[in-house]
Amino acid sequence: MLIREAHISDIPSIQIVRNAVKENMLSDPALVTDQDCELFITLRGKGWVCIADDQIVGFSIADLVENNVWALFVHPDYDKRGIGKQLHDIMLKWYFSQSTATIWLGTAPGTRAASFYRKAGWTEVGTHGNGEIKFEMPFEKWEQINA
Repeated sequence: MLIREAHISDIPSIQIVRNAVKENMLSDPALVTDQDCELFITLRGKGWVCIADDQIVGFSIADLVENNVWALFVHPDYDKRGIGKQLHDIMLKWYFSQSTATIWLGTAPGTRAASFYRKAGWTEVGTHGNGEIKFEMPFEKWEQINA
């Protein structure tokens, strides 16, 4: 497996992974456009991809404008291999090298993602959007976890 910074040319593969997931599925795949992805990985923040078997199997994107995790997804065929954790860690390491602002994310309740974030040290702080759980990770807590 290889994790590297995402490029604009990766967007079609990122979209395949995003639309393959079994949890936190988009109600309409057209809601997240290729232009959205390009904006988030070039101007608003940065993204990473994981490559295995000569294809992109996971990705993460951090947004410095809204101080959030815009996306972190792994193709279901590659679940439970540590890919999500690696993408999460490289993303937060970069984010906190750019900002000390608390980062947040939203995810559906009762999902493996919600469990993943709790295990990674995120704190549930309420709800966001359409009933998603809102999690936060302050800079100080990230430093403490990675000391």
